[in-house]
Amino acid sequence: MSTSSSAEKHLVCVAWPYASGDRHLGHVAGAYLPPDIYARYQRLRGNEVLMVSGSDTHGTPVTVAAAQRGVSYSEIVAYYHGRFVQSFHDLGLSFDLFTHTDTENHWNTTHELFLNHLRNGYLYRDKHLQPYCLVDQRFLADRYIEGICPVCGYPDARGDQCDNCSSIFDATELGQPRCKICGQSEIEMRETEHFFFDLGKASPYLAEWLNQDKEHWRPHVLNYARQQAESGELRGRAITRDIDWGISIPVADFADKVIYVWYDAVQGYLSATREACALQGDPEAWKSWWLDPQVKSLYFIGKDNIPFHTIIWPAMLIADGRGFNLPYDVPANAYLNIEDKKISTSRRWSIDLPYFLSRYDPDPLRYALTINAPETRDVNFTWEEFVRRNNDELVATWGNLVNRTLGFAYKRFDGRVPEPGTLNEIDRALLAESEAAFERVGAEIDAVRLKIALSKAMELAHSANRYLNEKAPWTQIKTDTQAAATTIYVALQVIDRLKILLNPFLPFTTQQLHHYLGYEGDIFGNLSIDEVSDARGTHPVLRYDGSQIEVRWEPGTLPPGQKLNKPAALYKKLEPSIVDEERERLAAHLQQAS
Repeated sequence: MSTSSSAEKHLVCVAWPYASGDRHLGHVAGAYLPPDIYARYQRLRGNEVLMVSGSDTHGTPVTVAAAQRGVSYSEIVAYYHGRFVQSFHDLGLSFDLFTHTDTENHWNTTHELFLNHLRNGYLYRDKHLQPYCLVDQRFLADRYIEGICPVCGYPDARGDQCDNCSSIFDATELGQPRCKICGQSEIEMRETEHFFFDLGKASPYLAEWLNQDKEHWRPHVLNYARQQAESGELRGRAITRDIDWGISIPVADFADKVIYVWYDAVQGYLSATREACALQGDPEAWKSWWLDPQVKSLYFIGKDNIPFHTIIWPAMLIADGRGFNLPYDVPANAYLNIEDKKISTSRRWSIDLPYFLSRYDPDPLRYALTINAPETRDVNFTWEEFVRRNNDELVATWGNLVNRTLGFAYKRFDGRVPEPGTLNEIDRALLAESEAAFERVGAEIDAVRLKIALSKAMELAHSANRYLNEKAPWTQIKTDTQAAATTIYVALQVIDRLKILLNPFLPFTTQQLHHYLGYEGDIFGNLSIDEVSDARGTHPVLRYDGSQIEVRWEPGTLPPGQKLNKPAALYKKLEPSIVDEERERLAAHLQQAS
């Protein structure tokens, strides 16, 4: 879709998943589905969008997974990166580029920022104590050690951050530390030298930035970030580690260490932008996304990543010295629980995305996770609720509106949009409501209140169903064909508009509906899996092209006389029996894990 000269630019940055295990529904609800909804909406408005992410290939989650399976690090990365690309494709996530961090481009970007940080005085060397396992005879990086959180007392905090309270700390502060490799507590602290990033030096700039216009931020995100920046407690944080899997350090005497994953992974937003622009044929275009202050950069993450995206990454951008844009918004989501229990991959209490998509269609999942999104608090996913949402809301409300209107028009008006007669007050009121919905729903998506946005779109579907029931064209046509034609014409106009209003949420079925309404165009876009090669190898990437989309976020008019295509049901009714089947599967996995 072409963009106007007044179009806004939105850089949509999406959390980088560790290539160490499948994504589950909690990940999808928290970080991966919301940016796609936002990006699809902005494209419909005619704005320029670049949505980027990729697999985080380094760090101890990858090495732990490789050790558990007895394979090489690169094999683990290739396996899970391929599964991410395929499952995100199947869910319809419209990444302009989903790549990974073991590329020549990403290595170069990381080295570049490292040297800039060093030159600008934000990196320093220091010796510090690091946990050393006497059983395994090795230093323990953060993910190789667990213990009691020094802040909240959570017993299974990892060595760099507590998943319970989101506090960040050094592994030496853990209480009763234990090695994740051997499970033993035979750990001593040994001295080792590393590079540190000076968060304290950046804290005045962070505090100033965070106290500028941030009213659009979610309160829990902004309050945390301001408290951290103004606490006076930000200090140096090690950015190198004594492990053998990661990006090299671009100085002469650190050949036996690597850059640690937290430092290089967040730079993926920048490196992926560079790669996307290069693939589009303009290698220098990345600067327009990172140096133009008019660009809105949004970071879609889960709440455990708030420290890295409101404190650490902004500090790194400041320290680079080139005037990079700081985040416009960090709409972090809370957690999704499953059947009243916190998701736990170690206990196998999760619903993995590839499994789900092998059994169910993508749009019902997109609907269920958005209408009950964890935007401000933890929420619960249950199979019973999923079936109810699908059957009562998608099938019986929205799907039924489409089916009976298009079916009636196709059968009784020769498969064409009927010519209306004079519109009465009820007709005009519904059409006015459908026109006003674009502003109402769009404002909520702009503010990343996606749950409310979807609810408002569905309110229009309810209004259209009430209109159809009140007008009863199946009765009107017996005595007044023109009245029935007017009713169906109005209902089709509203359905045509709902097609656009719901497209960011339900891209697959609204594309089907677009076809049923007689259009030849495309509102989904082309989402492809491509192979990309560089000096470090070949890897699959996910790429989106929406350049052919001509539909806009505005109320159109379905022309009278337009030929309709034979309609079919947009959604499948789910049998109640799947609730017990899926719950039994979860219980069996939990029992096996224990």
